[in-house]
Amino acid sequence: MSSQLPLRFGVNMFVPGSVHEWRAKCRRAEELGFDVVGVADHLGFPAPFPAIVLAAEATERIRLTTFVLNTPFYNPALLARDVASTDQFIEGRLELGLGAGYVKAEFDTAEIPFPSGGKRVEQLERTVTTLRGLFEDPAYQPRPARASGPPLLIAGWGDRLLRVAATHADIIAFPGGWANATGDALHLAGSAQMEERITYVRGLLGDRADSVELNLLIQQVVPPSDGASVPDRFAPVPPDADHSPDEVPSVLVGTPGDMAQQIKERRERYGFTYFTIMEYNMEQFAPVIAALR
Repeated sequence: MSSQLPLRFGVNMFVPGSVHEWRAKCRRAEELGFDVVGVADHLGFPAPFPAIVLAAEATERIRLTTFVLNTPFYNPALLARDVASTDQFIEGRLELGLGAGYVKAEFDTAEIPFPSGGKRVEQLERTVTTLRGLFEDPAYQPRPARASGPPLLIAGWGDRLLRVAATHADIIAFPGGWANATGDALHLAGSAQMEERITYVRGLLGDRADSVELNLLIQQVVPPSDGASVPDRFAPVPPDADHSPDEVPSVLVGTPGDMAQQIKERRERYGFTYFTIMEYNMEQFAPVIAALR
């Protein structure tokens, strides 16, 4: 099931800091060989679009992504303006990442209704079609860097969301598991569960299967000394994982060479070519990129 697309590596940033700290972190990610810097969209974290513009000013080649926007937070027409302006200002280095939103407490804090999962997916699809329609209109202003807008990443796990992603996305991102009803706990998928999701998506993609990138969010990088179990914050581990991180696709374990081999195996087995790690694993993961290149 391996893909012919090249390997890419992203790091998702979410720790607030000063403007100097932010620029330094983005430069460091580029120095370490990452291809993409992502900005999470959660209350208490930096606002994505200003952070992306600053990151572009501090770097030269790295792409920038919203990983991922809580789409129900945004009016589609106003979001289109922010996306197009940002894409224009950073000279086409933007990848637009969208999700359906999953943390109920954030919606409550923002005094935004938290509809059912199905309704949130419908909102996401309406947003995607609105953005594409506006960007494809030659009269629309401000203009994004390319006529159809930036490449679109859609992230999620459930059937409805993956159907939308298979129809519209350039990149489909898998978080490595699924959140509970209120979004305050993540259940990591084991290998059988991941295979089922990939098979489902590939069936939906049809002729597009070879051109759409598949992204995997690596939830944890575990050094050899800590490799006995998945970190507690991800309990419970699914039954087919046998309580071992070796059978959890979103966890990497061992030396940089071990992890590089695990990346190759996930590419071969599932077709993932784009891997995103969390900011707190950035330095630890850098030797894995070096080993693969």
